[in-house]
Amino acid sequence: MFHKAIIFSLGMLTLAGCNAQKKTKTPESTETAAGTKGNKPSVQKGDIIYFNQGENKFLKEYEMNVTFKGISEDSRCPEGVSCIWAGAAVAQVEVMGTYSRPMVLYLATTENAGRNYRKSQEFNGYTLSLEEVSPFPKSDGGTKALEGKYKIGIKITKTYGSPTSTTK
Repeated sequence: MFHKAIIFSLGMLTLAGCNAQKKTKTPESTETAAGTKGNKPSVQKGDIIYFNQGENKFLKEYEMNVTFKGISEDSRCPEGVSCIWAGAAVAQVEVMGTYSRPMVLYLATTENAGRNYRKSQEFNGYTLSLEEVSPFPKSDGGTKALEGKYKIGIKITKTYGSPTSTTK
């Protein structure tokens, strides 16, 4: 009898765990999935498309799924501090075409060939450019305080004369 009670309890806990996972999943849609950590879904202003950290969008006009994974490096000079170098932020953007595998692009706020920083990269006949990264680091909290709060703006333009379907 005791074994039946234990098995029944484990079964109920398993079902409760499955139900909790269903409630926490973000809604999947073909246009926009909501951002993480209570952020409002991003919007498009002009040619720039904004993403909150962790946000995923399917961009129908480009036949491309874009996910802002996060900021891998943020060495920008904090507000209110004098720095020798302005620094750079590097965003990890995962892109996947309708008929291609996912690819992570590293887009930086500045061009610097020596450090392998690129403001824009090509994918499936389009050029993705990093236009904006916010918020800016503060002198007291640094970049650790900004984790999960980043927002980027990217611009996607058609690459003319690109013979390859997937380039980096």
